Amino acid sequence: MPLPIVAIVGRVNVGKSTLFNRLVGHRVAVVEDFPGVTRDRLYARGELVNRPVMFIDTGGMVGAEGDPLISEVNDQAVEALREADVLVVLVDGREGITAHDHEIAQIVRRSGKPHVLAANKMERPSSDSYDFYALRLGEPIDISAEQGFGVVDLEDEILDLLPPEEEEEERREGEIAIAVVGRPNAGKSALINAILGQKRLIVNEMPGTTRDAVDTWAQYEGRPIRIVDTAGLRRKGKRSQGTEFFSSLRTLRALERADIALVVVDSTEGMTAQDARVALEAHDMGRAVIVVCNKWDLVLNTAFPDDEEEPLTEAQRKRHLKLIWDDFQRLARHELPFLAYAPLLKTCALTGEGVEQILPLCREVFDQYDRRIETGQLNRCIRRAVANHQPPSKAGRPLRILYATQVSTRPPTIVVFVSDAKIMHFSYERYLLNSIREEFGFEGTPLKLIVRGRKEKDE
Repeated sequence: MPLPIVAIVGRVNVGKSTLFNRLVGHRVAVVEDFPGVTRDRLYARGELVNRPVMFIDTGGMVGAEGDPLISEVNDQAVEALREADVLVVLVDGREGITAHDHEIAQIVRRSGKPHVLAANKMERPSSDSYDFYALRLGEPIDISAEQGFGVVDLEDEILDLLPPEEEEEERREGEIAIAVVGRPNAGKSALINAILGQKRLIVNEMPGTTRDAVDTWAQYEGRPIRIVDTAGLRRKGKRSQGTEFFSSLRTLRALERADIALVVVDSTEGMTAQDARVALEAHDMGRAVIVVCNKWDLVLNTAFPDDEEEPLTEAQRKRHLKLIWDDFQRLARHELPFLAYAPLLKTCALTGEGVEQILPLCREVFDQYDRRIETGQLNRCIRRAVANHQPPSKAGRPLRILYATQVSTRPPTIVVFVSDAKIMHFSYERYLLNSIREEFGFEGTPLKLIVRGRKEKDE
């Protein structure tokens, strides 16, 4: 289901980033006590009474005209306003109403978007906030984003304004949903055309051709496949224009609807920080991942020029090809340490090299993503791991691992019950996950481990 978008708008230095952090539930935005700190939009997923929501923090729409980046910030805030389902208009309750507040109120009224007005920095209820009725945006809600006062009332108001929840997408029996993601111009659309064997999507050399997610249906060995082509993701610092930012947001929405992320990398540029960011988005969302190293033919053309004086023998060429691929994989693993479980493929969308491996691998990875291990098998694996490497202890009190069970799939999620969860160290959690992978595989899929404490029976 697509996530509804809630955008926080207002003039500079009214506390938008602080409210954003409060609504999301953890510190994401940089917060400083001077105008213009937030120059790029931030977005993060949160929940309102168990309903997932995408929150957007914007830079100040007006009020920092001396900032050389203000025009860019303004454009971004306006784009956020256009895309949002609900607007939270934030004003400074201590400072009172200003001309800039009137400017923003006029923009919001013209947008016709559902909105709620919040007067921030009101640690105690005050009649002063009634002055904001002059903005004609409805009754102001007194809040303190920093201390949390009134935020629950604000959340209730937002929840009432959200569009009705859509029914969950009806999946076809056996369907595998694949989101093709990556930086602009990595060859995503061309790769999909090669997979499908026909020109079903527009392919263009200009970065950013695909602005919206496009679903394409196919059949593979009688199994329905849904492929979602998406606009290219850039690292956050490069998402400076409104259209590109929301293309990125739509890409994240596409990942929400997918089982597998095909992270497409331009092999000629190597594994970049932007590629790592794209892969991390997919990993953090718990999607199975396959890294596709596209444009591999261009790498080989550079390594083996046609005009070389002494052509290599076939045996030498095969050896060199293996060395090049081994080096590329080693560097890729170094840049993507969190994706040690993800298989790497080398492809060329134009010639079709390696493309025939994608759908069979997707099927195998999906089966692992949807795999469930019997509780008895899982606990035998855990016991062997504990016997080989004892759990940590604290103040002479060892951690006891009681039992484990898999509670869900997509991704496989395992709950481990222990005597005292506070003693469990993240390195031992990683050791347990590696032990489970060593025995059961789970290629291409992240594993989620949840540790729950339980009092000793003899206490």
